[in-house]
Amino acid sequence: MRLSYAFIPTLKEIPADATMKSHQLMLRAGLMRQLTAGVYAFLPLAYRAMLKAMEIIREEMNAIGGQEFHLPALNPESLWVTTGRRNIPNLILSIKERDLVLAPTHEEVIAWLAAYHIQSYKDLPQIWYQIQTKFRNEPRPRSGVLRGRQFIMKDSYTLDATWEGLDASYQAHAEAYRKIFRRCGLDFFEVGASSGAMGGTGSQEFMIESPSGEDTVVLCPKCGYAANLEIAESALPPLERKSETKPLEEIHTPNVRTIDELARFLKVDQTRLAKSVVYQHDGKPLLALMVGNDELNEAKLTAALGAGEVKPIPTEELLALTGADGGSIGPVGLKNFRIIADRRLKNANGMISGANRNDYHLGNIDFTRDVTLEGFHDLRTVESEEPCVSCNSPLKVSNAIELGHIFKLGTKYSEALDATFLDENGKAQPVIMGSYGIGVERIIACHIEQSHDEHGIVWNKALAPYDLHLIAANMNHEETVKISAGLYEELREIGVEVLFDDRTNVSPGFKFKDADLMGMPVQVIVGERGLKERKIEIKRRRSGERTLVPIQDAVGAIRKMIAD
Repeated sequence: MRLSYAFIPTLKEIPADATMKSHQLMLRAGLMRQLTAGVYAFLPLAYRAMLKAMEIIREEMNAIGGQEFHLPALNPESLWVTTGRRNIPNLILSIKERDLVLAPTHEEVIAWLAAYHIQSYKDLPQIWYQIQTKFRNEPRPRSGVLRGRQFIMKDSYTLDATWEGLDASYQAHAEAYRKIFRRCGLDFFEVGASSGAMGGTGSQEFMIESPSGEDTVVLCPKCGYAANLEIAESALPPLERKSETKPLEEIHTPNVRTIDELARFLKVDQTRLAKSVVYQHDGKPLLALMVGNDELNEAKLTAALGAGEVKPIPTEELLALTGADGGSIGPVGLKNFRIIADRRLKNANGMISGANRNDYHLGNIDFTRDVTLEGFHDLRTVESEEPCVSCNSPLKVSNAIELGHIFKLGTKYSEALDATFLDENGKAQPVIMGSYGIGVERIIACHIEQSHDEHGIVWNKALAPYDLHLIAANMNHEETVKISAGLYEELREIGVEVLFDDRTNVSPGFKFKDADLMGMPVQVIVGERGLKERKIEIKRRRSGERTLVPIQDAVGAIRKMIAD
């Protein structure tokens, strides 16, 4: 492609609203433009890279027996009502006049197809996939393509007759994902994750570390343990039980509201304090008890409670429900509340918590004597430097970007939509499903996050929009024009993808800056100085290494460098 004809609108300045490097460089290098919040137009340079990512995905999906579909983005609303996902916040965009929704994912459609066409265990297993435009009603789009309202995804679905079959399908996808991300040149890791709105029995994310990532993960640099913060655990031990159990004691604590204030007032360590966090679960009051400053993890709380909606109780309702305002609420004598606690509190005694009377707390609480609990659960959010649950080494909490996510869905959708098959005994059974997603734009953005320098993008060969950037330094110099045009045609004839900067209205310096910004793996520079010695210059974008090559050897040298 000649740059004099190409549409690659580069920018000199960093856009004010772009904070992530991938967002900045995708705008500056002319890969995309924002149409509205969370919606981007992908320009030719970006789409060439995306097509290469899609082809890698197709090859690896086909290698595990995948069959490619193209499913409709417009779905009847009734399909989503049937599975109970119609009103999940921020998930679905509606077209009310027609009772249609823009599908954010296609579990419902896959289960609908299976209900019509899967009849027997002999029809299974199946792997169905597509590469399709998807939508989210994202309330706060940001970070460029990483949190948008429209995006391209590869999503695949497995249909199995047995749970062992689901395990095999899940592992096949996990290995395919590893191959895809390795071929794309990404330095990734895998974490256990929450299934969230997808539901199911197992979930795993593929991620890259990034200071600007939208997810938070817990990593062990020593043994490789990795988990999303929503489910991560540490080996922080339970509180030790004191040898002596004393009677309950009411303590006057005027104007004390926070754990830190209470610890200072009573001159005790914050781990001797039991913090009360109040919620509603399906409209019924719930008290969750935590140790001191431990942060309650709402994803873990939701998982511990099972089905049902969990939300905080409004501050203005606390007094009527508990007899106290926030900061003075506790588990002893609390009426009409379900009470659960973090597992660090199991068998704890000598604890202090609210007395359900403003400005008072209770001391010497014994969780085996004074509190009726429904159970102890892992409810806390892991923090950096806590011991690893696998090897006891210090953990690291880091920001990360999600590349892909795989789920064991089980029978949630097949049961809702009556997708059944006859087993070997002629008995109807629900199809066992898995769901597996990869964000195509995320592959591009993550590659740029990991592969850039102060000058611009540094593409690898797998995803680079072009193999090389050919620069005719001065298009007013007759021999430069002749040699560079000849090289352009010769390289194209042997299958090299060339972006040829033949512009006449910009300076050589501007061309060099644009070439570094766009970041093709190899740059070939044809200039007057080199031509005096009958040589051209070849530059490796990643290392900056430059080589002068005789004109007659140029094509061979270029081919070798591209192959390397």
